Amino acid sequence: MLKVLVCFLLSSLLFVLLHPITAATSYNVVDFGAKPDGKTDSTHAFLVAWAGACGSVSPATVYVPPGSYLVSRAAFNGQCKNTDITIRIEGTLVAPSDYNVLGSSGYWLTFDGVTGVSIYGGTLDGQGSGLWSCKASGKSCPTGARSLTFMNSKNIVIDGLSSKNSQLYHIVIDSSKDVKVRGVKVTAPGNSPNTDGIHVQSSTAVTIQSSNIKTGDDCISVGPATTNLWVEGIACGPGHGISIGSLGKDVNEAGVQNVTVKTVTFTGTENGLRIKSWARPSNGFVKGVLFEDATMQKSQNPIIIDQNYCPHSEDCPGQVSGVKISQVTYKNIHGTSATEVAVKFDCSSKDPCTGIILEDVNLTYDNQPAESSCTNADGTTSGLIEPTSCL
Repeated sequence: MLKVLVCFLLSSLLFVLLHPITAATSYNVVDFGAKPDGKTDSTHAFLVAWAGACGSVSPATVYVPPGSYLVSRAAFNGQCKNTDITIRIEGTLVAPSDYNVLGSSGYWLTFDGVTGVSIYGGTLDGQGSGLWSCKASGKSCPTGARSLTFMNSKNIVIDGLSSKNSQLYHIVIDSSKDVKVRGVKVTAPGNSPNTDGIHVQSSTAVTIQSSNIKTGDDCISVGPATTNLWVEGIACGPGHGISIGSLGKDVNEAGVQNVTVKTVTFTGTENGLRIKSWARPSNGFVKGVLFEDATMQKSQNPIIIDQNYCPHSEDCPGQVSGVKISQVTYKNIHGTSATEVAVKFDCSSKDPCTGIILEDVNLTYDNQPAESSCTNADGTTSGLIEPTSCL
């Protein structure tokens, strides 16, 4: 019996040594003074909770209980002692209703230089309607703020988060690596200006999956210096579609490469799958893009490359885009167009689009065959192609 007991104790000790249990330290924002009334500024409490988690030598959790929490503006900075911080949100973080509080700061909630941060659940309410109304009135208004931004960060997870009515972009991934965004819900009116759902720039190894985005600008926008981006399982609409660009605003600009967008539904969007660049000199490029398994439901421009982007006819009239677009594949794209021209490739006369591939494309307009339009575009087709290819 003693021998059996000794063996049991030794095996239990061996299990513990091989499977150490590290309890995460939890920091409840309410314990630091946060008030779930939506009126009391709880910014300090959130920053104190973050400081505790960031300074912990073991895995840590910042917990936001149910309720509404007013946060004026918060910067969660890195150089943390651990690389396993979970932010679990069961309540709603609310931005100031007075848009002058955030003004032209550009940012509401930011994470800068962090590693191994995961956000689960919760809602961000940017309360952007006041600023949108100001801009629509033609008055002099502040620029506004993005709701959630990760910059200079790596190994990030954003899971199950809802973001609504951001003043500007809802979620921004900037200069970061190894980011997973999944199960996100973005909501803003179709006429809300510059409220992109998810914007990625200067980042690599970013995955966006299983998300529903309804907004007034691009559902997902891809900026310069983005590589190895994977987008899958997205419902988009209303909105301006999924856009690579606008690119080429600057002469010296890093390119976009290795982008996959698949299993996407566009409902009543201004665009579907779009690549756009400014009509001005640039050494930027777009290379190695796959658009696959997309369904269009009355999208105005289901497939479009626009290299003559020149909003308000400022700083670019009479110029041509220097952005080189090549190796772009459209595979199994089907559905309905809200305009007669369902496929439009308006490429640069200086650097024409090359290596465009259309494979099994079937788009109709008003229960009739749609049309396609090509300018300075070269490529190949295979399978069923409707409208008839102009490549």
